[in-house]
Amino acid sequence: MSVHQRIAQCVLVAALMLSAGSAWAQNTELRKTFFKEADAAKAAADAAQAQLLAPRSYARGMDEYNDAEFALERGRNIETVRSNASAAAEHFKVATTAAELAATALAQVMKSRQDAANARAPELSPDIWSEAQRKFGEAIRLLERGDLKGAKRRDIEATSLYRDAELIAIKAQYLSETRNLLAQADRARVGRYAPITLGKAKQLLADAERELNENRYDTDLPRSLARQANYEAKHAIYLSEIVRRIRDRDMTTEELVLQWEKPMQDISGAADIVPDMEDGPTRLAAELVAYIENLNNENQALGQENSENEMRLTEMQEELAALDERLGGATAERAALIQRLEAQARVKEQFEQVEKMFAPAEARVFREGDNIILRLTGLTFDSGMSQIRPESFDLLAKVEKAIDVFPRSELIIEGHTDSFGSDDQNQVLSQERAESVQQYMINAMRIPTYRLIATGYGETRPVASNETESGRARNRRIDIVIRPNIDAS
Repeated sequence: MSVHQRIAQCVLVAALMLSAGSAWAQNTELRKTFFKEADAAKAAADAAQAQLLAPRSYARGMDEYNDAEFALERGRNIETVRSNASAAAEHFKVATTAAELAATALAQVMKSRQDAANARAPELSPDIWSEAQRKFGEAIRLLERGDLKGAKRRDIEATSLYRDAELIAIKAQYLSETRNLLAQADRARVGRYAPITLGKAKQLLADAERELNENRYDTDLPRSLARQANYEAKHAIYLSEIVRRIRDRDMTTEELVLQWEKPMQDISGAADIVPDMEDGPTRLAAELVAYIENLNNENQALGQENSENEMRLTEMQEELAALDERLGGATAERAALIQRLEAQARVKEQFEQVEKMFAPAEARVFREGDNIILRLTGLTFDSGMSQIRPESFDLLAKVEKAIDVFPRSELIIEGHTDSFGSDDQNQVLSQERAESVQQYMINAMRIPTYRLIATGYGETRPVASNETESGRARNRRIDIVIRPNIDAS
């Protein structure tokens, strides 16, 4: 190729590129002009979920919109582009209006649909979810055509199906493992060898299912029941194997008892307790429980003492450092510091005095800084009630004596519940119980109202696991917080 031919080719390519760039720039400007209204209408339709709630009008708008874009790209008549874009804008506006109407008219079914989706119904209950989706689609189409009566019928049908799918999905999440375990137990004929334990597992599963049927959104109790059912099912499978071995004479009853005593002997050795089980494990178990409780109490006391020492040391270091920077008035301020430390020492003595007033079954007494906490383990209420029972009066008399040890102290009555029941109900119940104790203190103990504060915390401050019965019992409590007046003392 000659030099002249190459130059001509370069000129041609440059001309084509310039022409293409010019056409692109021209199309961009034309698009801004003709699509401004259509783009705004489409954005509004998308925000109103018109593709879901007004599919017919939205689809017509998209057809016109796509035709306008195609005509613009192909360089068709400008009036064609303008006409398609204008028609698209009108359809999108109609779709937006229809979608907003549907969002109001179908609010209930849309909420049920979202709840079911949150519960993973498309995955865990696909057949019912698909049928609900079909009914929902029919309701939207009927509403878009103006058939309000027909749309309402489909709305009700879809809502019911979504709720069914949601409940099945929730049960699948919480109860599937239990059902699988029970099926495994039935295949292994566990009921023949461990009928009591297996029956308990089946009853717990039935209780969990009943709770979900009655209140599917408060899953704390059914989840706990399902977990207990899992344990009992596994335990039944284990026990059935033991019973089968004994019946088949692979193990004697004596060998079984000795095998089960071995772990208690090992635990006793670690606790330095003689494993005396000549009359059975009852006495040894009581000794081990007492040993563990003493360890817990000692650990708590050491923790409190360490916290107090650290706090006291920090305070002394800060105040003495400040005093060292100032010479004037140092003697008086040092005296005030010493006086405060003496007051804190008196609070510690008073705490030890109060600690001796209560048996473990009545109250646990511990410190948080200068505050004294009376955890009234012996103060219980009837289920769902806040009235103080007469059998608690003797314990409250001891509480009054403990309060008298700290004259002019501020008293905070804290109500707490376990996690079973709704959050709002637990909050209200804990507040009512705290106020019931507060009123008793005002009426029976003659404590001035200004010294008392009653606060309910519901289930928000557990001190034990809510997954066990004993843990839930510990979480259902009244705590009395005594704030000594250090300056007054």
